[in-house]
Amino acid sequence: MVVADTDILIWILRQDQALVERFKNTLLETNGHVFITPVQVAEIYSGMRPKEKVKVETFIDALNILDIDKRMGKLAGEFLHHYGKSHSVTMADALVGAAAKVNVFKLWTMNKKHYPMFERGEFYE
Repeated sequence: MVVADTDILIWILRQDQALVERFKNTLLETNGHVFITPVQVAEIYSGMRPKEKVKVETFIDALNILDIDKRMGKLAGEFLHHYGKSHSVTMADALVGAAAKVNVFKLWTMNKKHYPMFERGEFYE
């Protein structure tokens, strides 16, 4: 199972052909188990243009959502404590990372430097 980071979603929405194909293959490989969190929803909506609303909503509505809970919040806080200043980890990245870690899902991102709390094998390649 995979958690897709916001950067992946943005490039899919921009119709980057390589990522669109990779996304389709990922859906097949995981039997449709590609997830996002409310954080990615907020990040996508924050940069959405009015003319993109229908396309974005259709895409977001088709994805599985992992709700953020207390365990994820605690772990995100630990990530911020350990990596916030030294690695500029943001609240958003800490929450997304915590959601993936708590659920033992791989994280699919093009910004691995935002996730110093992840080992190489914890990323979706």
